[in-house]
Amino acid sequence: MKVLEIFISNQTCRLTDGAKLLFESAVSTALNGAGEQNDSGCTPRGLHSIHACIGADLPENTVFIGRRPTGEIYTAELGEQFPERDWILSRILWLSGMELAKNRLGNVDTMHRYIYIHGCPDTAPMGVPLSHGCIRMRNKDVIELFDLVQTGLSVMIHE
Repeated sequence: MKVLEIFISNQTCRLTDGAKLLFESAVSTALNGAGEQNDSGCTPRGLHSIHACIGADLPENTVFIGRRPTGEIYTAELGEQFPERDWILSRILWLSGMELAKNRLGNVDTMHRYIYIHGCPDTAPMGVPLSHGCIRMRNKDVIELFDLVQTGLSVMIHE
């Protein structure tokens, strides 16, 4: 059975099918560390599932706002034009918490916090916690991962 694991401590993700490693990559989790509270800017821990897979077949560096493509393709020039944007690029894997009162419902709801695994500008560092709560990946990596997963897949986020 496939499982995606995110490791906050060493800023990596790994997709396995039983003992078989299918995918591994560096990520960037929250600058504010691990935590589940609404508006904390933290990456939630525990068992999750993929609620939605967004962006299939769109070009690499497609820009999303509110989970919808804007029609823009990210470039360094666009990044300079809008330096305040938290860029969500290429693909989105929207996560939903599976543990009541830990990461699901109330003021700890991962899905309602809009926590994603998503692409970001390729100039953004990986292996360093810098996000606002999401799990950022290189665009090529998130596209590769996207093609290996589906909605409902278990995602375990370890501290």
